[in-house]
Amino acid sequence: MIKEFKDFIAKGNVMDLAVGIIIGAAFTAIVGSLVEDMINPLIGLFIGGIDFGGLSASVGEATFSYGNFVMAVINFFIVAFVVFMLVKAVNKVKGREPEAAPEVPKGPSQEELLADILAALKK
Repeated sequence: MIKEFKDFIAKGNVMDLAVGIIIGAAFTAIVGSLVEDMINPLIGLFIGGIDFGGLSASVGEATFSYGNFVMAVINFFIVAFVVFMLVKAVNKVKGREPEAAPEVPKGPSQEELLADILAALKK
């Protein structure tokens, strides 16, 4: 069982996944800070400092804080747009992939060439 576990951990896919999760967590902190500390204040300037977080509705004893949900949805779209812009910028920096070379038409096979040589030698 230990050998199987070692084999599983040593696979490249597991290590790539682990690195991806760690980098993703660090990237999440960067994007979250960008949204919370830089983009949300700018949006607040345009919408007059409205904070949806305090919006709620009460039905009997239950209180539904739908304002927090609205802010979460808005933040999701902001984060998705920021990630889209970052990926777009990275792809632009990386450059385009070289186009595949056009396929060269194939000539006769080796067997056909050998048969032609044999026929020429027989003449």
